Amino acid sequence: MGQTFDRIFENAIVVNHDGRAERDIGVANGKIAAIGNLAQSDAGERVNCKGLHILPGVVDTQVHFREPGLEHKEDLQSGSLAAVMGGVTAVFEMPNTNPLTTSEAALADKVARATNRMHCDFAFWVGGTRDNVDDLPELERLPGAAGIKVFMGSSTGDLLIEDDEGVAAVLSKVRRRAAFHSEDEFRLREREHLRIEDDPRSHPVWRDEIAALQCTERLVNIARKCGARIHVLHISTAEEMAFLQAHKDVASVEVTPHHLTLTADDYERLGTLIQMNPPVRDKRHKEGIWQGLDQGIVDVLGSDHAPHTLAEKQKPYPASPSGMTGVQTLVPMMLTHVNAGRLTLERFVDLTSAGPARLFQIAGKGRIAAGYDADFTIVDQGRTETITNEWIASKCSWTPYDGVEVSAWPVGTIIRGRRVMWEGELVGGSAGQAVRFMEGL
Repeated sequence: MGQTFDRIFENAIVVNHDGRAERDIGVANGKIAAIGNLAQSDAGERVNCKGLHILPGVVDTQVHFREPGLEHKEDLQSGSLAAVMGGVTAVFEMPNTNPLTTSEAALADKVARATNRMHCDFAFWVGGTRDNVDDLPELERLPGAAGIKVFMGSSTGDLLIEDDEGVAAVLSKVRRRAAFHSEDEFRLREREHLRIEDDPRSHPVWRDEIAALQCTERLVNIARKCGARIHVLHISTAEEMAFLQAHKDVASVEVTPHHLTLTADDYERLGTLIQMNPPVRDKRHKEGIWQGLDQGIVDVLGSDHAPHTLAEKQKPYPASPSGMTGVQTLVPMMLTHVNAGRLTLERFVDLTSAGPARLFQIAGKGRIAAGYDADFTIVDQGRTETITNEWIASKCSWTPYDGVEVSAWPVGTIIRGRRVMWEGELVGGSAGQAVRFMEGL
């Protein structure tokens, strides 16, 4: 008599840190209990995954779900619905809400709002400011905290720390890896006059590659002086990628699907819908980012899901806000790049599960291994679908990829052994829990 499981996912191609092979996965009490041939084992349910790939659950380490304060754009429930509909099992959400996530009380409020209400698991970045710098060693270790996030550009008020002294004060206090939006605020202010009314093509002219590179160079130098680990978000330039190659001992690197997919040529067609900070740039930069991914400089993918209503985005530039949806399209867009030969399925797994677990010391997630949470992203690598605005579950109900045909598709989102999404339907209740971190246990 074989072992008994709550659920067995059988006949799938399992892709993991040891390659890919046809295997069954037995789940018990929300954990992976066994991997292999489980044909002789008993289970409460058997899920036939013939022809499908099971990947470790995709973790999107940069999303903006807008709650509290901006729920007309998105909230924790709607944003997490978009995540699971796209195959994402956990997200790290950003601190620029209202009120800002800069205190123990604000973090606890978000965790309480999210628990058993979000559809996926979650953690929250805590904003590093001039006012809370002495509290950061405690804040970064609180339950549900992904770490400390600092905006060196593209923010206002208390979340903006644009000067070297302020950044050094933060990095001298933190012990976990801190995340940074790296654009030089001083240069951005000097170049504001380069924005052209009603012309979003001027966005990357204003926020040019020098503003990004200058800030990243400053940031790495400060990190070295402070002996700190940093995570540089949404790299958008070829020059930054070349620079960071020599500084991987202190800096980890995130890139986004939109910087790997879109170019400045797309402003003509999509206008402010692809207005982002840092901007989508010309093809040379897109190829430089791919080169960084090919060479292993890139550690993780993040969607930078930052929704605004269509009415807000359709305001004439520069009154239009920067940001777009992305958490739901990350998996199909990037797996289409896999099918096109731009990266392997194993590399995608490293960027979306093993990489986040390694960088941020996630406890119990990030690989398909006995004893780990049974978080799986189940995909059909041979399925052609068309992304549409109607498919988007975000409150804002639009995507810049409306009408784009993809060659791979998320079939199932499994979180702690539960089917949450299956074949485009929400099949599990909202049972999101805070991600645990080894540096915060």
